[in-house]
Amino acid sequence: MSAPFKLAPLPYDPSALEPVISARTLSFHYGKHHQTYVDTLNKLVAGTPYADMALEKIVAATAKAVAPADKKIFNSAAQIWNHDFYWHSLSPVKTAPTGKLASAIARDFGSTAELIARLAEAGKDQFGSGWAWLVSKGSTLAVEKTGNAATPMSEGTNCLLTIDVWEHAYYLDYQNARPKYLEAVLEQLLNWNTAAANLEKESQPVRSALA
Repeated sequence: MSAPFKLAPLPYDPSALEPVISARTLSFHYGKHHQTYVDTLNKLVAGTPYADMALEKIVAATAKAVAPADKKIFNSAAQIWNHDFYWHSLSPVKTAPTGKLASAIARDFGSTAELIARLAEAGKDQFGSGWAWLVSKGSTLAVEKTGNAATPMSEGTNCLLTIDVWEHAYYLDYQNARPKYLEAVLEQLLNWNTAAANLEKESQPVRSALA
């Protein structure tokens, strides 16, 4: 029987994000860490009802798990989803907010520069491993941060963009200088087209950047 979950392809060449994120970092982050989450999840769900569920449904179903086995499933499933979403939150071609997204940013943050500052603050303030998110809630944009594998998607929140602040996302390129990594990614690599497309999906309770 084939494994139900597979590593989704990157939406760009591994060297496409250089010099902000090196091909070496991508080779470890995507090819090792992300792949391990996929391999681990396939082992954990074998012979369980989760093996026949969509990834998003597994994340939502196990987000508040108490049983140790289900907690392990959540950690791997959520990290797969988060990483898939993160890759699509980045673009090797510089983009800018337009249309409905630009209007929402101006309304809720005052400017794109202020939103970027808020995302940088969330990423820097996240203690230990985790994620910084741009989300929409009832048509209002907000910045959130989550620890470890936690994701706003599991609560039905509409995610627009995310930045990975686990050390493996930046350590080879920036060592312990997380703020420098955040500054570079937020100024140069954010995929505002992905954010705009996800904002249009707001009426859907659970979504993936790959949907």
